[in-house]
Amino acid sequence: MNSVFLSWGIAAIATAGVITRPFKWPEAVWAVAGALLLVSLGLLPAHLAFEAIGKGTDVYLFLFGMMLLSEVGRREGLFDWVAVLAVNHAQGSPRRLFVLVYLVGVVITAFLSNDATAVVLTPAVFAAAKKAKTPPLPLLFVCAFVANAASFVLPISNPANIVLYGNHTPALGAWMMRFTLPSVLSIVATYVMLRWTQRGALAGICEANLEAVELSSSGRVALAGIAVTAGVLLTVSAYDVPLGMPTAILGALTALVVLILERKSPLPMIREISWSVLPLVAALFVLVEMLDHTGVITALATTLRRATEHNELATAGWAGTIIAFGSNLMNNLPAGLIASSTVLQAQSPERVIDALLIGVDLGPNLSITGSLATILWLNAIRREGEDVSFIKFLKVGVLVMVPALVLALGARLLF
Repeated sequence: MNSVFLSWGIAAIATAGVITRPFKWPEAVWAVAGALLLVSLGLLPAHLAFEAIGKGTDVYLFLFGMMLLSEVGRREGLFDWVAVLAVNHAQGSPRRLFVLVYLVGVVITAFLSNDATAVVLTPAVFAAAKKAKTPPLPLLFVCAFVANAASFVLPISNPANIVLYGNHTPALGAWMMRFTLPSVLSIVATYVMLRWTQRGALAGICEANLEAVELSSSGRVALAGIAVTAGVLLTVSAYDVPLGMPTAILGALTALVVLILERKSPLPMIREISWSVLPLVAALFVLVEMLDHTGVITALATTLRRATEHNELATAGWAGTIIAFGSNLMNNLPAGLIASSTVLQAQSPERVIDALLIGVDLGPNLSITGSLATILWLNAIRREGEDVSFIKFLKVGVLVMVPALVLALGARLLF
C-alpha cells in the first residue's frame, strides 16, 4: 500500500510541476522526471512504461507532422501573407479582426485539429496583431480557446476524440447527429464570453490597408501542404485510419520539397521546432499507466457502472463535469486515456461516453495545462516573446469555459 501512495505522490508532484513550472523549467522536465522516478524506484515495471509510451505513437507522429508544417509556413512567410490579408479585411477594427481570427480558428480546428490551430494559426495571428499594431493577447487567446471549443465538431478535430473512443469513433453521420448542437453552442458561448472579457483591449482602431505581401513559391508549397493535409485527414478519418502517419508523411514531404527548392540544410529548421512536447506526451502516457497499474481505473469503472445503472442521465452529467475539471489537473490527453479505459471496463452507454468526450475536449479551456493544444499554444507564443501565467489564463478561462460546458453538456444530454 505504501508503494501505491508513493506512486500517486510522485504523479501528483510531477503534475504540479507541469502546471506551475518551478524555476521556469519546461513542462516536459517535470513529467519526464516523474515517469523516470516511477520506473527507477520499481513502482512501475519498465515493460509497462515502454508499452505506455508505445500507445502514444500515433500522437507523436501527428504532432511531428504538424510542427513541421508550422515551421515551414513560418520560415517561408506564409503567416505574414495571411496576416496582411486578415488585417486588410478587418478595415481598421480590432473587433472585426477578432471575429475573423475566431472564424478561421473554428475552420482550422474542425478540419485540421485543435493542435493544428495552436501550432499553425498562432504564429499567423501574432504576425497579424503586430502588423495591425493592436494588442496581441486578445487575438492569441482566440487561438487557445477556440482550439478546445471547436474540438468536437468532427472526429478529427481533436486527437483526444480518437483516444477516448479507442480508435473506433462513431460514423461521421452519427457523430454529426450527436455533436452538432453541442458544438454550435460551445463555439458561440466561447466567442461571446471571450469577446466580453477582452472588450477593453479591443477598443479603438488598428492599422489598415497594408501593402500586399507576395507569397513566394516556397510559401505556396507550405500553403498547399497544409491544404492537402486537411483533405487527407478528413478522408482517412472517414475510413477509421489513424491520423499520425499521414500527417507525419505530408509534413515531411512539404518540408523536403521546400528544402530542395531552396537548396538549404534542414538543420536550422529542425533546431527551431519545440521537440520537448514529444517527451512530455510520452511521460503523460506513463503516468496514466501507473494509475492503471495501481488499480485506480478498475475502481473508477466499478463506480461508473454502478452509477449508470442507478441513473444514466445524472451519471453522464456529473461524469462529463468531473472530467472537464479533472483534465486541468493532468492534461486532457491522459484524462482521455483514463476515460477510455474506464468506459471500456464499465461498458458504458453512448450518452455517458459522449458526455465524457465533451468534458475532455472543452474542460481544458479552464487552464493553460488543460490540453496539449494549449501547451503547444504556450510554446508558440513564448517564441514570439509573449507569455501567460497560470493565474492570468485561469481568470479568463473560468468565465469562458463554464457557460460553454453547461450548454454543450445540456444539449447532448437533453436532445
